[in-house]
Amino acid sequence: MKRFSASLSALKPDGTNIGLMLLIAFALALFSILLPGRFLTDSTFLSMAFQLPELGLLTLAMFIAILSGGLNLAIITTANLTSLFIAWVLLSMLPDGASTGQQLLWLALAVIGAMIIALVIGVITGVMVTRIGAHPILVTLATMMTINGIGIWLTKGAAVSGMPAVVRALGSNTLLGVPLPLWVFLIAAALLALFLGKTRAGKCIYMGGSNINATWFSGVNTHRMVVLVYVISSLLCVLAGLIMMARFNSARMGYGDAYLLLTVLAIILGGTDPNGGFGRVTGVVLALVALQILSTGFNLMNISQHVSLAMWGAVLIVVLAFKQGKARLNESRAVKRSKLLSTALNPLTHKKEV
Repeated sequence: MKRFSASLSALKPDGTNIGLMLLIAFALALFSILLPGRFLTDSTFLSMAFQLPELGLLTLAMFIAILSGGLNLAIITTANLTSLFIAWVLLSMLPDGASTGQQLLWLALAVIGAMIIALVIGVITGVMVTRIGAHPILVTLATMMTINGIGIWLTKGAAVSGMPAVVRALGSNTLLGVPLPLWVFLIAAALLALFLGKTRAGKCIYMGGSNINATWFSGVNTHRMVVLVYVISSLLCVLAGLIMMARFNSARMGYGDAYLLLTVLAIILGGTDPNGGFGRVTGVVLALVALQILSTGFNLMNISQHVSLAMWGAVLIVVLAFKQGKARLNESRAVKRSKLLSTALNPLTHKKEV
């Protein structure tokens, strides 16, 4: 019974989630008024459902890194490099006129190979952060530049196109009326939420994000924890790269470069502490939905993408400033309470001494 009540309490939305739900409702109402007959349509929502998973999977990859107190600037280049590998395997190994079963088999083998590449990238990144002691920003920046250079050198900057039917189906088909890419994103988000909330490793990631030194002295191998974080982040990038390749029918270094800012914005807007240690997958998912609705509405209003990008940056600055101001306000209140408590206890202590 206690477990059941605890599960129910965990499902209750917090203040951030309620605020995001209100933002989503407000955005839907606003665009339905500004764009009558154009926004609230099946085609619009289906388009949003196809677009959300790319950014969503990359955001989850960034989320777990930020949650641990780090950062992963190499998520997009990792996604593109692994998608190039998948495309190369399919185009070079898949025989002409292959059946659906053969296509699925080679796709599975290609994805496994891409995951091995992502595993190597994650391990190298984690080891550099833990053993060398370099800041995650510098490490992942170096990783991003290295991966980008390797990908451009291998492809000479060109796109690898002409994916088999199975891959194209993944990017365009639906299951029970829901796009297949959205199913991939929802399953990945649910598994990540379960991992972070129900496993010892997930709870250690929260602890490490709050205070890495205290976590180490409590008996947790923080080196392994950090390596695990970047491995999971890189593996999520494989799924993101696969979805992008399926939707664009091609793979190329440079796809999704504009997503990096949006992943951080969605994570911070979803209530995650930028310093690590606090955040929920549900908040990130709701923030992604809100940003997707706003982006689609702006596109239908023919607002320039450059203006939208500048606006996302401004929103990120405002959200960060608000969080910092709120943290300082809470800190000052705690100091005042401590002083009042000390003042109230002093007379009692003085009487006892007398």
